[in-house]
Amino acid sequence: MIEILSPTLLARAKDTGALVADILQTLKSRSTIGTNLLDIDRWAKTMIVEAGALSCYLDYEPSFGRGPFGHYICTAVNDAVLHGRPYDYRLANGDLLSLDLAVSKGGVAADAAISFIVGDAKSPESVAMISATERALAAGIAAAGPGARIGDISHAIGTVLSGAGYPINTEFGGHGIGSTMHQDPHVSNTGRPGRGYKLRPGLLLALEPWVMADTAELVTDADGWTLRSATGCRTAHSEHTIAITNDGAEILTLPKQAQP
Repeated sequence: MIEILSPTLLARAKDTGALVADILQTLKSRSTIGTNLLDIDRWAKTMIVEAGALSCYLDYEPSFGRGPFGHYICTAVNDAVLHGRPYDYRLANGDLLSLDLAVSKGGVAADAAISFIVGDAKSPESVAMISATERALAAGIAAAGPGARIGDISHAIGTVLSGAGYPINTEFGGHGIGSTMHQDPHVSNTGRPGRGYKLRPGLLLALEPWVMADTAELVTDADGWTLRSATGCRTAHSEHTIAITNDGAEILTLPKQAQP
């Protein structure tokens, strides 16, 4: 299903996006050396509930997961990259942590992810990988607008990622979003320009470039959810929910300090 939001629902989507951004930034500030991933999940739950919102993950049970996800946020550390199920692990200095959060409020969902390094042991390789996903995300957003096509976004993202030397996995990518978290169209992290669905004002998309340092192959963890790099290499993931407008693309999950 491809959903085009009314102006009323779009206004609600902006509120949901702001909530997701605020929660992620709060969790980032609290995620220090010694923080337990289960504490991050509990903090996310508290903030979601206090905001009168709903988690998109708690009862989520898609074909690629084993049973309901059962948590409020995805926490992926080092070689984990997607669908990281929180578990009893305390963050160490230099860990590369990705937080992925999707929330619904007022009947509209928003989805975003950030990657960052815990502590002060910041390896240049990890910093460069995070930067590549952020630059790819910016390129994808710049390519989005009325009249553009999904392939234009995918091509922009893929050009940055491949140009930085990273293999690109096409099993998982961005997606439409609206009254539910995962909708059509699929937005691959590489593609051909001028192809695919033509963008229309009112369309919401979650764009999410993610990479693994030296492989495009994923393996599923024993928890049935967490996806890791097949080689054990580090990974990074960046994501924003955007709204297609008459003038281009509006980022709905931008942190307050980064808003114009």
